Amino acid sequence: MALSNSEEQLMQILWKQKRALMKDLIEAYPDPKPATTTIATLLKRMQDKDFVDYTQLGRSREYFPLVKKKDYFGKHVNGLIKNFFNNDATQFASFFTETTDLSKTQLEELRHMIDQQIKEK
Repeated sequence: MALSNSEEQLMQILWKQKRALMKDLIEAYPDPKPATTTIATLLKRMQDKDFVDYTQLGRSREYFPLVKKKDYFGKHVNGLIKNFFNNDATQFASFFTETTDLSKTQLEELRHMIDQQIKEK
């Protein structure tokens, strides 16, 4: 299940903070800050989707992610490759390296990562 843009923005904050109270989440937003009710609604929807949960601390709730950032975005990248590049990761890699403004150093780092993956397989 996917997150809306607003949910994804909140998830980014939660991934960064790892565990957070409502006030901490709101504080992490840029101005103008969203209303408490808005964040509460987003958290409830995200809880229903099994992306977040909370621990009750007195009258407060401490929220934490149930889904790892790497897993969430990995699924999106795989969907992107499947839907836009005919499930061909080579086409995606070609597109990525040609359309992004990677420096020579970044390309060399990318090649090193690929070489490491080849050795491991």
